[in-house]
Amino acid sequence: MLDEPRSGRLAAWGNALLAGLVSPDEAAQRIADDDAVHRVRGLPGEPGPVGLTLALGRLRALGASGLRVALPVPGHPLGLSGPPEFNARALEAGEAVLVSGAALGLVPEVSESGPGDAAREAAVSRADVHVEVVWHCLAIRDAPPADVPSLGEAERELAEALREATEVLARLDVAGSGPVAQAALEAYRARAEAGRQVLAPGYPPRAVRVLELAQRVGALVGIARGAGGDGREHGGAVSASEIAARSEALRPVERTARRAQVAAYNAYVEEAERRRG
Repeated sequence: MLDEPRSGRLAAWGNALLAGLVSPDEAAQRIADDDAVHRVRGLPGEPGPVGLTLALGRLRALGASGLRVALPVPGHPLGLSGPPEFNARALEAGEAVLVSGAALGLVPEVSESGPGDAAREAAVSRADVHVEVVWHCLAIRDAPPADVPSLGEAERELAEALREATEVLARLDVAGSGPVAQAALEAYRARAEAGRQVLAPGYPPRAVRVLELAQRVGALVGIARGAGGDGREHGGAVSASEIAARSEALRPVERTARRAQVAAYNAYVEEAERRRG
């Protein structure tokens, strides 16, 4: 969770566009971020894939009133509402966007080309990796999304999750860990100190605070999972049972961070629906 999910960027900046707070071109640029291109396939009324600017306009014409995020994993259909075909595709991708008011969902398919995996891991910059994203548009069920907490509930849960993740890191002595864990920690610190914009215009300050904390907890979970009990990355010095036990201990913390992320991204739609009564 060091990086925001693409579904989060699409929902946040799509919501800002629907609210009239940003232009279509700015929304599309913010959603694509460092990716080379994003297209949307399967939009009603469009025979082929279209760019983000046109897709967002088409969704608005179809009645879109807001965009929600789903971040499902096996056994936890977080943010999904069905039907099973859409849920299965979203689960495979690990994320999706649900379009309120249009009964449509968007699932990303990501293609990368460039240096091999080892080279990408070693690279300081991903500028030489060409990333294309196709969002597949499918029908969804008009029903409440699964297991999404309120912002207040998410914030309370995160406070405990942060303590748990910090305790695990202390036991693993991450300060003396290997290069992968150290790189992850430094990447998180650099992003946190960069003053980057979290979410998009129109979101309440509490949502920004919850998302920042959720990303911090998620980063700590990723670092803890990557570090071995002796301060090195997983390897021969750490038994399979120890790795499994650590993953089991971290699972509820990671679940809390994902729930909080979804609550933050969905806060715009939840607030808009409350205002409408």
